[in-house]
Amino acid sequence: MQGTLAYQDHLFINFRDFDFERHAYRWIDIKRFGLSRPDVDGTHLLAELIGHEQYRDDYAGGGAEPDGIRHGSYWLRNISPAAFTRIDKAGANAILRGWAEQFGPLPAALSARLENEVHPLLAEAIERYRLEDLDREAFHDWGGVHIDFHELVLIDRVAGTLALLVAADD
Repeated sequence: MQGTLAYQDHLFINFRDFDFERHAYRWIDIKRFGLSRPDVDGTHLLAELIGHEQYRDDYAGGGAEPDGIRHGSYWLRNISPAAFTRIDKAGANAILRGWAEQFGPLPAALSARLENEVHPLLAEAIERYRLEDLDREAFHDWGGVHIDFHELVLIDRVAGTLALLVAADD
């Protein structure tokens, strides 16, 4: 069943564009994929996502590297479907809102953008997974550069999509 995920597009929301003082080094990166088979189980979709070249991204400015060996702060070899836990809509919202609003209220334009472009992904997903903290032992050679790193995988089987959402600061 290889080839279930087809990369569609990328959305990047840089908080710096809205508020340089409190939110300057924070961002949300979303990579969207189409599902050729929406009936494939979540564990298989996570495994395929981890093996996809778009997942080979250290989120340090260079983008995805087809032969990359890092993902976020971690060596890619340390990430497997077992590193993800399933969460509900309330849990996913709590993670994202807690992270986004940790320094106070968001500027109105940023809040509107999140409500229009990000929160619908959380709400419409049938399955939601969170990459757990893999500890420092899993860090790559310069891992840990991100102050906060939250990764959610959002599967909308009705729409036939999977979204990889990373919210981080550096």
